[in-house]
Amino acid sequence: MGEIRLVASDLDGTLLRPDGTVSERTRDAVAAARRAGLTLVLVTGRPPRSLAPIAARIGLGGIAICANGAVVWDLDAATMLDTSPLAAELAVGLVRGLRRAIPGALFAVELERGFGREAGWTDGTLPPATRLAERQAPDGLEGDALELVTGPVVKLLLRHPTMPHAEVARRAREAVGEEAVVTWAGTQIVEISAAGVTKAWALGRLCDRLGVHREEVVAIGDMENDLAMLAWAGHAVAVANAQQNVLDAADEVTASNLDDGVAQVLERLVAERGARS
Repeated sequence: MGEIRLVASDLDGTLLRPDGTVSERTRDAVAAARRAGLTLVLVTGRPPRSLAPIAARIGLGGIAICANGAVVWDLDAATMLDTSPLAAELAVGLVRGLRRAIPGALFAVELERGFGREAGWTDGTLPPATRLAERQAPDGLEGDALELVTGPVVKLLLRHPTMPHAEVARRAREAVGEEAVVTWAGTQIVEISAAGVTKAWALGRLCDRLGVHREEVVAIGDMENDLAMLAWAGHAVAVANAQQNVLDAADEVTASNLDDGVAQVLERLVAERGARS
């Protein structure tokens, strides 16, 4: 690697431990990296409303990329800097097409200022991070997906109570085609964003504003929704617990999220900067 100026890290399954906590080693590594002049950017599928307590535990402010690239969020001011949602008309059309392709699918919608879900969406089996983000939604609504799409949709989510996730994902990608981006951050929910909107797309735009070249970026991730970001960055790192295609795509594999893999990368980068000075 050449001189690295920015580190972009996924949260769940990557920087956060399996139980969603932040280790003391990671907090110390983040603080040391910031003192050394590295810019750290959280790049996550989570909505902005769930980030404030996590960022506080990490000891990190600045800009975060949320909702798989659809939202750019100022952690310090708690304000939205940019959003790239699905148009309401397109979201409605996607729901109808997905219902034909995946009978029995359940939907939820992330709106710019709220969250809505269909009856049965929350059945106790969803990942803890997803359940927490839903509980934090102001004025959470329940109803038919077509009624919940009252404006631009930051992210459309779908799941099926019995169909295997791999089959749901395959059918969703086939049904959506080039109209939107289909990805996932786990093995229960498929996530759909506006065409072209990925973590890589948003990170590239942010780096352009900061004057940072992609060769100066390290990206760290673990799941399907991280692949575009890892391909874009100058140096791609997968945590050891990442899914296999992420491990295959990475330039480097660090330790798992349980064993502070992100902290180990940051510690090395800080040491390298110190050796150059």
